[in-house]
Amino acid sequence: MLIHIIEGEAGCRYAASHGAAAIIVDALRASATASALFAYGAKELLVTSTVEEALHLKTTLPDAMLYGERGGVPPAGFDCGNSPAEAFHSRGKQVIFTTTTGACRLIQAWGSNPVLMASTINTSSVVQYLCQKKVQETVIVPAGLMDAPNFNAQEDWAASAHIAMQLCNCLTGQNAPFWGNGYERFIEYRSRIETEGLNYLFSTAPHAEKLRAIGKENDILQCAQIDVYDALPMAVEKNTFGVTVRNACCT
Repeated sequence: MLIHIIEGEAGCRYAASHGAAAIIVDALRASATASALFAYGAKELLVTSTVEEALHLKTTLPDAMLYGERGGVPPAGFDCGNSPAEAFHSRGKQVIFTTTTGACRLIQAWGSNPVLMASTINTSSVVQYLCQKKVQETVIVPAGLMDAPNFNAQEDWAASAHIAMQLCNCLTGQNAPFWGNGYERFIEYRSRIETEGLNYLFSTAPHAEKLRAIGKENDILQCAQIDVYDALPMAVEKNTFGVTVRNACCT
């Protein structure tokens, strides 16, 4: 398997244009929330790039729940925010989901084969899926921050490196790993994970400071946990509003 780590829109574009697998890694917090929603029994996620599209979709699906954020907090009219701690409310429900960055990256990556969402919280699920499917090329996409290409997405890179480490451990024989883009930063973050630890890298990320400022400090270490959810969000359909996402662990 050829492995790349390419941040943001560039990673989404590369994966889509090459027909590679895309793994969207929005570690604080969309990847954790989406995985938690499925772990708690949500039927599917209807992912939109804007709040307006989400609210409009709710008018046609009144029984669906609205989850998401702008500026870290749920927009007016939403049922819940973008927090794995709130995911238990979604059992048996359709969920309309929009976030500042992670939701948009899922939509941008449409055309990749497949489009998945993961982080530390479901690494084993995504690694097992890719190894079983014998995927030939994978782009791990640290989500970054939408419209802010210079933002230091430390937690996204740390989670992406963690996924790559576990993926390399899984791959053997004819599907043994080799590297394309992003190898140097992978080595940097692998070293930092080994010396500083994932909890520290999540807790000291600039995005973590934003969450503390809005009273969501508990989400930081919750999102840094390893393999707490046996779920794998996968975009399965492109729609006028965005993409439909289902749990690949149940397919």
